[in-house]
Amino acid sequence: MEGVAAFIAAHGYPAIAIIVGLESMGLPLPGETTLITAAIFAGSTHVLELGPVIAAAAAGAIAGDTAGFWIGRTAGQALVVRYGSHLRMTPARLAIGQHLFERHGAKVVFLGRFIAILRTITALLAGINGMAWRRFLVFNAAGGFAWATLMGVGAYLLGHRMERMTGVVGVVGLAGAIAAVVIAFAIGRGYERRWINRARS
Repeated sequence: MEGVAAFIAAHGYPAIAIIVGLESMGLPLPGETTLITAAIFAGSTHVLELGPVIAAAAAGAIAGDTAGFWIGRTAGQALVVRYGSHLRMTPARLAIGQHLFERHGAKVVFLGRFIAILRTITALLAGINGMAWRRFLVFNAAGGFAWATLMGVGAYLLGHRMERMTGVVGVVGLAGAIAAVVIAFAIGRGYERRWINRARS
């Protein structure tokens, strides 16, 4: 995370949009970590402003997903089969995405932004499965704005709180935040295994 923070500090809001956008296209980059780091940085140092951080992340998410959609629409399944292993698109994760997309469609486009295993493949799957462009655009934009706002505000408040905490209280607060991240990761992995089993059944 220190490397991400240094990159954001050096290049500002465009760095946020670029990293989030490239991750949304399917590249293995830390898009969500970038948003969270930038928002915490804004809350604890005030070198960045929360509004532009959210706007940059939302713009990157929407633009990246849009590019991913058209890549999926034009290149199709062949691209995923050939390069998926290089883009964190394992067969298991693709099976999860396909399974959920076939049953829920637009909901996956909106909610996929919040789920790590879907964030990089949802737009590609929407294009591959021939989802209507206007329908994709509406749910993609809504999901991008909601994700950037919720994650950005939450991380900003954490950074603001960390700025004010000192001594034992600060250590306890930081430990609690780290524990929350670990628990959230464990829960996410549990859901991933459950979805893999459902997709295979």
